[in-house]
Amino acid sequence: MQINISNIPAEGLNLRFSHSGEWFHRSMPMGDECGFCVDGIDVQCFVEKVLRDVSIKGRIKAGVELECCRCLEKFDFPIETEFNYVFMPADNLKKDDLELTYEDLEQSYYEGDVIDLDQIIIEQLVLQIPFKPLCDNSCKGICPVCGINLNIEKCDHKTQQISSPFAALKNFKIKKER
Repeated sequence: MQINISNIPAEGLNLRFSHSGEWFHRSMPMGDECGFCVDGIDVQCFVEKVLRDVSIKGRIKAGVELECCRCLEKFDFPIETEFNYVFMPADNLKKDDLELTYEDLEQSYYEGDVIDLDQIIIEQLVLQIPFKPLCDNSCKGICPVCGINLNIEKCDHKTQQISSPFAALKNFKIKKER
């Protein structure tokens, strides 16, 4: 969704819209190769113009299907996040600012008369995906020998203790000098 800056009224603009998971995957730079599936996206936001700056505050709700990194089973992961951005004209961009501050994380720049909300939505959703998704904190994973899901079945295979390269230091004693 694109916002035309000149069409923002003085009292601000309330927006509500939805996107499909298909839209999300089409909009991703890497296409369907992102490793998760999005069911649907609901967005509501308030857009306000103050002089030449544009403030966008909103909330995103989405359903995502992830794969557990332990048991490899798919599970639903609901996302609900808020975002807050301030867009400033690109002519305010200082070329010699090399250090990023916390406030810079919520600032961006626009050129022309249009701000693209789609990139904000994609960015916010991707930021909510856990690095190591778990279906449950107590997930037992899969057996490394036979490959069964240990959350569903049991097997008699014992996991081998991998010998650490530091195992020889286990009984090492340090003499204290007096």
